[in-house]
Amino acid sequence: MRKRADALDREILGLAVPALGALIAEPAFLLVDTALVGHLGAEQLAGVGIGVAVLSTVVGLLIFLAYGTTPAVARLLGAGDRPGAIRAGVDGIWLAVVAGAVLLLTTPLAQPVVALFGAASAVTEHAAVYLGISILGLPAMLIVLAATGLLRGLQDTRTPLVVATLGFAANALLNVVLIYGAGLGVAGSALGTVIAQWGMAAFFLWFAVREARRARVPLGIHWADLGRTASTGGWLFVRTLSLRAALLATTAIATQAGTTTLASTQIAFTLFSTLAFALDALAIAGQAMVGKALGAGDAAHAHAVTRRLQRWGVGFGCVVGALLLSLAWVLGGVFTSDPGVLASLPVALVLLALAQPIAGYVFVLDGVLIGAGDVRYLAWTGLINLAVYLPLLLLALVPGWDALAVIWAAFSFGYLGARAVTLGLRARSDAWVRTGAAR
Repeated sequence: MRKRADALDREILGLAVPALGALIAEPAFLLVDTALVGHLGAEQLAGVGIGVAVLSTVVGLLIFLAYGTTPAVARLLGAGDRPGAIRAGVDGIWLAVVAGAVLLLTTPLAQPVVALFGAASAVTEHAAVYLGISILGLPAMLIVLAATGLLRGLQDTRTPLVVATLGFAANALLNVVLIYGAGLGVAGSALGTVIAQWGMAAFFLWFAVREARRARVPLGIHWADLGRTASTGGWLFVRTLSLRAALLATTAIATQAGTTTLASTQIAFTLFSTLAFALDALAIAGQAMVGKALGAGDAAHAHAVTRRLQRWGVGFGCVVGALLLSLAWVLGGVFTSDPGVLASLPVALVLLALAQPIAGYVFVLDGVLIGAGDVRYLAWTGLINLAVYLPLLLLALVPGWDALAVIWAAFSFGYLGARAVTLGLRARSDAWVRTGAAR
């Protein structure tokens, strides 16, 4: 029994650790843009900030290209059908190409979209330049997402890490050359990132073509298969949309509660997102391992992986929660010198720290059910969780109540708690266990 647990731990970490590195490298692209542009001036930095917000939202909503492809590939691989697995990955890449082509048509909308933020005219102009050029890289970003899903499904998280690291280095170098060397400013920042993204996409396309030829898989687009892939992606899109809606609602209520509450909430969300990287890496391991086990018809192994991942998720949540709790009264100084924010922030961080074990449990079970292809359940319960959360969130506007404490109690224990219940009940049943190549 101990040997089996050790073997599972090695398999989980073998997938999760490289996945964590790749997850960290992805947002680093936008961080490099922000850091380098920051030396050009406040207006340029604010403009890039608006552009990054729009791009992050679009890519975040389309993350299903990776999360939908991974379990499809893994399940077929587990069933012993490697050509079918490669074909599923190719379908995911084709869906990314089609979605990317549609997004290219939105280039003329860059100016009106950034104008919605109501920034000063100079800031809006920089944002429009940055976003207008960056849209040209969106198809590449989507191809990278889908191809990363293919590799994860093939139980390979190391190659995406290498590619992401090289892409990050190329992005940093290109931005320095184009922003300062060529004097292109904000436009150079966007152009450097677009070039780096297409370089990454070119490698992944080469890899997919090579694997398809080895497995004698046709590379042409199959509209029927693409429709099935899009259907799965549609449910994952709804699931992701509910998550985004929860975050946007939290920000909206914090805005109504005042500047200090909003600033504290933004810092807390930054820390939450940072901690989520490690938990997301465990979820990715769950997607790949559960999909492969179910494809092989081994329901017992899928359950064993789920139980082990739950322990990892809760255990790691306890560790990072304890770390955050110990730093709750000093972390604020890293982000701000505002006395009001420094005084109020610890309340939010303490609540967030106490909820980290719940977050760990939620993240890994989300990955397990995605790996099992149980996406319709995730979509519907995502809407239910949101319906539970919103009334609790509105309590922050009750006069005389501590708005920040209510917001983070509602998010940490109301929203994450609702997700833990719906995911936990499903995982305890066998409703999600469907073995064989078909999901």
